[in-house]
Formats: sequence, C-alpha cells, structure tokens
Amino acid sequence: MVMNTENSSFDALVQYNLEPVIYSFSLLRSYDRWLKKEGIQQSPVHIEMETGMNRLGFPLSSLEELGAALAVAAFKVQSVFSHMAASEEVGQDVFSRGQGDLYLEAAARLQEVLPYGFLRHIANSAAIIRYPALQLDMVRLGIGLYGIDSADSHRLELQEVSTLKSTIAQIKYLHEGDTIGYNRKGIAGPGTVIATIRIGYADGYPRSLGNGTGKMWVKGRLAPVIGSVCMDMTMIDITGISDVKEGDEVVVFGNELSVNQLAHWAQTIPYEILTGVSQRVKRIYFEE
Repeated sequence: MVMNTENSSFDALVQYNLEPVIYSFSLLRSYDRWLKKEGIQQSPVHIEMETGMNRLGFPLSSLEELGAALAVAAFKVQSVFSHMAASEEVGQDVFSRGQGDLYLEAAARLQEVLPYGFLRHIANSAAIIRYPALQLDMVRLGIGLYGIDSADSHRLELQEVSTLKSTIAQIKYLHEGDTIGYNRKGIAGPGTVIATIRIGYADGYPRSLGNGTGKMWVKGRLAPVIGSVCMDMTMIDITGISDVKEGDEVVVFGNELSVNQLAHWAQTIPYEILTGVSQRVKRIYFEE
C-alpha cells in the first residue's frame, strides 16, 4: 500500500505490484485514464475516506459520485479505510466513536454499489485496544509493532524492541564554574565529572534534551545532559557514578530507559523519536 502517490509514479506502481491509495477525484481520474491507456484492468487500489482527520480522503458528501466512478474504473478496490485522529485520548472518545460511525456508513454505502467485497479497516494501535468493535476485517498496528503503547493502557504489556546505544568518547574532571558546550550553557559545580557521548542532534538526539532536560543510562543510573546538545556529541553529568570509563556503553533509550520517557522529556511523541534516528546511525537487527 502506497499512502501518498503522485502521477509520475504510476508506471512504478504497476511494475512493482504496488497498491496506491486513492484519496481524491483528481487522482482517481488520472490513474483510471493511465490504466485504460496501458490496457491494464483490475489493478488493486485502496480508497481512503475522510472522517475527521482532515488530511487525505474523500468526504462522505461525495459518496454517490465516488461510487459511480468506481463502478466504471479500471481498478479493483482492495480496501476502504479511514484514519483515527485521536483514538489514544480518553477526552476525545465521543469524536473517535463518531469517526467510526461515519466510516462504517461510508463503507456500507460503497459496498452497495460495488459487485465484490473489500476489506474494511480504520483501527490503529490505540484503537485496537480501546475500540475493539472497530477491528473489522484488519487493523493497522503501527507504533505497537515497536512495543509502544500509544494509548498508555498497559493492557497488552508490550515490550519495546528498539535500543539506541552509544559510547563515551572522553571523561573530564572540571572545576567549579567551568562551562560546558556551546554558548557556555552548562556550568560545573564542585567536583563535577562529565562524559562526552558519541551522539548528537545530527543522529536524532533532540537538541531540546539539552541542559538537564534529557538523561542517559550509565552504569545503572540516569545521568543528565549538561550543556547544549551538539551536532555529533552530547555531554552528560556522571558526577557520583562510580567505575565509569572511556569507551563504556551508554543507553539513550531501551529497556532501561523507555523511548516514551525520552519523548516526554522532549515534549514530543515516541514516533518522532524513533523515526528521527538518522541514517548515519548503524542498525543491528536481531531475530529469534
């Protein structure tokens, strides 16, 4: 499924057996014309309905026109779906249930005009847990695949699968009043010991975690960031943590320090932390 395609990619879609999401009449007509010109029939597509996310999708007011267009199109509808906007928030339950009702109405009306069945799906990770009636024919487990409970329900006892690690490049013993990092934002107290870690904002460690906001796991303890996060390096305060040596491993997030906690400190969501880890960071995969 290709969520946001464009006209220039039609040939690649067919060549690699990809299935585009059709979310507007302009895209529907363009793809239909291209398929008919190429003599291609029954090419699989997915229809996105707008139920409240207001990102992509056909409005429910266009269902009659949409049904008529699909009935004569050169493609076959594999699924009709929509996106939940706030399924993880208890305070948005009325809105979320309304989204579900609108989607079910749209799917039912399209099924009336299509001579074959299609899959129905709207539930994301949080909705799978919080709205079981919306599991329908399939669900879209996104951040849940990485062991993150976006609804914070703890009902599934998910285990985080990702760990971000680095190592200590250098340890420094500072005098009171010494400053650390760009713009001298970090200031040493009596007996301050710092460690320079091989990670920075170019690697995906947010700059907003500087100056004590973020922490890293060192030798069984949390060590706060001291000073500003640099492009390639970050300094942490390891004062009072014993037996720390240059080259030692440091956990940025993982079993010892949840990515949820890191996201909370950075005032963002776990998805942004996970997707923000840049391509220059080495990946190692394990399987059982």
